[in-house]
Amino acid sequence: MNSITNTTSVRRFTLMIAGEDTPDPQTERPPSGLPQERFLLGDRAPIAPILLLGQSDLVIDPQLSIACLQPVHLHATRDHLVLLNQNQLGLTEEESAALLKPILPLLEEDFKSPLLFQNASFYFIPAGPFTSLITHSLDQSHGRNIDWWMPRDSDEEGVAKNWRKLQNEIQMLWHIDPVNEKREQSAQASINSIWISGIGKLADVEAPKCFQEIQSIYSDKPLLIGLAKFLKIPHSADLNQNKLDAGFAYADNPEPIWEILSTALETKQLDEVILIDFPDGDVRERTFTRKALHQQSWMFWRKPKKRSWQDLVRANV
Repeated sequence: MNSITNTTSVRRFTLMIAGEDTPDPQTERPPSGLPQERFLLGDRAPIAPILLLGQSDLVIDPQLSIACLQPVHLHATRDHLVLLNQNQLGLTEEESAALLKPILPLLEEDFKSPLLFQNASFYFIPAGPFTSLITHSLDQSHGRNIDWWMPRDSDEEGVAKNWRKLQNEIQMLWHIDPVNEKREQSAQASINSIWISGIGKLADVEAPKCFQEIQSIYSDKPLLIGLAKFLKIPHSADLNQNKLDAGFAYADNPEPIWEILSTALETKQLDEVILIDFPDGDVRERTFTRKALHQQSWMFWRKPKKRSWQDLVRANV
């Protein structure tokens, strides 16, 4: 994994943009977690405890293995099931709590632990007997045929089968739940299944070396908020333009942030901007200085043209 080194004399900001998997048909299964999730947390990608930390004030045992459960909709096509993006569901806090009520005894019996935390999108519980499951995050799996992304056994056989049994029991309960009756009457997608992912513990987090130099994290994403809290780095949803040095940002729409950062380069508020992206699922780190903001023309008498955000994202170097 690449790392970014910093010195006290260089004023630097790091901007990360999301990537997608490019599954290799020659491999049996894709890795657990999206490229940015593995970059931030390490190859074990213990997403669940970091997400929990980012959405609660709980004190979490770093050695406790935690699972993330999410109510979802599986859309039936002619020959397979597709997992819908949870953002498409519009599930409310009240609906999520109502759906949890009938399945909670099943969860706590099979996981052999009480639930830790819940909100509209997530239920968190100690992984217990499901700790060894190999899973894929909802962000990684949605919009795809779930056959390739279903939980599977690692070194302990039968765990995936036990999960499917529990999943089927939950699906039957939710099939007749009043919440789904109301949703269907209002033409909303039913909540017809539950997804498990992110199993891991805080002790497994392997943050990238660049975070040794980061002094501020800017993001509204629970994953980044949780990582900031874990690393004890100050965090905010909004970018502080007066405190860019040694900052790190990750946002769904990075272009406005880039405009601020490129201006900071031009005004010499910053010396460098590190742009991290994931073409073809691989980590790519590029350094941009004030000089690199402009495209040089062979017509040397013309004023260099400032590169657009689209130019930078598409560029191979």
